[in-house]
Amino acid sequence: MAPSSRPVSFPGAFGTTLAARLDAPAGAPLATALFAHCFTCSKESKAAATISAALAERGFAVLRFDFTGLGGSEGDFANTNFSSNVDDLLAAADFLRREHKAPALLVGHSLGGTAVLAAASKIPEAVAVATLGSPFEPEHVLGLIKDSVGKIESDGDAQVDLAGRSFHIKKQFLDDIRAQKVGTAVAKLGKALMVMHSPRDTIVDIDNASKIFLAARHPKSFVSLDPADHLMSRREDALYAGQLLADWALRYAPAREALPSPQPGKVLVRETREGKFTNQIFVGTHVVRADEPVAAGGMDTGLSPYGLLAAALGACTSMTLRAYADLKGIPLERVSVELRHDKIHAADCAECETREGKVDRIDRSITLEGNLDAPQRARLLEIAEKCPVHRTLHSEVLIKTVLSS
Repeated sequence: MAPSSRPVSFPGAFGTTLAARLDAPAGAPLATALFAHCFTCSKESKAAATISAALAERGFAVLRFDFTGLGGSEGDFANTNFSSNVDDLLAAADFLRREHKAPALLVGHSLGGTAVLAAASKIPEAVAVATLGSPFEPEHVLGLIKDSVGKIESDGDAQVDLAGRSFHIKKQFLDDIRAQKVGTAVAKLGKALMVMHSPRDTIVDIDNASKIFLAARHPKSFVSLDPADHLMSRREDALYAGQLLADWALRYAPAREALPSPQPGKVLVRETREGKFTNQIFVGTHVVRADEPVAAGGMDTGLSPYGLLAAALGACTSMTLRAYADLKGIPLERVSVELRHDKIHAADCAECETREGKVDRIDRSITLEGNLDAPQRARLLEIAEKCPVHRTLHSEVLIKTVLSS
């Protein structure tokens, strides 16, 4: 069973119906997250959809919704402001609290992140907050409409073009924005904080991220989203942000054991259905992604199967050498193993028993750092050949396959 996404709705700050989507994991959610989209965007933006999907893949149920007057939500955008956005967030949290489970994680993109910071103190169940490309203060938005501010001040309202779309903005919006001081809320946040921002963001300068980070108290983390743009318009940038956010949020999830957990000694591989070949690999408490390169029809979001095979051999080689060096007192400082898998014609392989067709070949280059003499280096090379995975690849392997009931 794969993660799912379904439409839901709830009453917003003005009593109008807000359109939302609930992205749910394959099994029981380990925690619930609330996502706030960027200024004038919607719940269907690439960043919102991709990041929510990444969180759902890791066990979070995620509610992403359209603020009043935007996307599929009812209401007049002209009557909204930053305060009403915060109230919509609180209404969304009430909906989750009432119908599902109160949000443990709050995530906001751009001005949505600033709104999340302002709302966080009023959502006591939230233990972690994350911002992506967010302004330190909502007044930053005035810079986006600076050419229209004078007209709004004098006439009381104006039509403003933002990202190729026209919006009706009233003076009350300016007054509300100027009255907000979110920096104080950041200093008193009292929750784990992740600040994510790209140094190439031309809409919200990265100095905003520095101000948020410096104003907050620990535990806090900072992640550079370079080379992403402000909207994370490239899917791979949004996916990168979502995967990092999910890994970070798992540390604060109240029920980590809700993730699929295979029996000891077993490995579970499961399709995510996010792309044609995307899979999750569960080994104990660890989760690894597998995929194929774009050239092979995949999305390149994880290791290829042969990449995993080579990685297993490389890791086993390194661990085997480390165990032997420590046991024998050899001053080995670091091991690096570089591997490459290819299929070559059997006729071109003098040392291969197979003479027809193609054979698999793995080139392994080992770098040994430390004050080692020639006999020690030679002995370590011999030990590398005794790595258990190396022996498995050279021995007869029986694979029995059945269909599970």
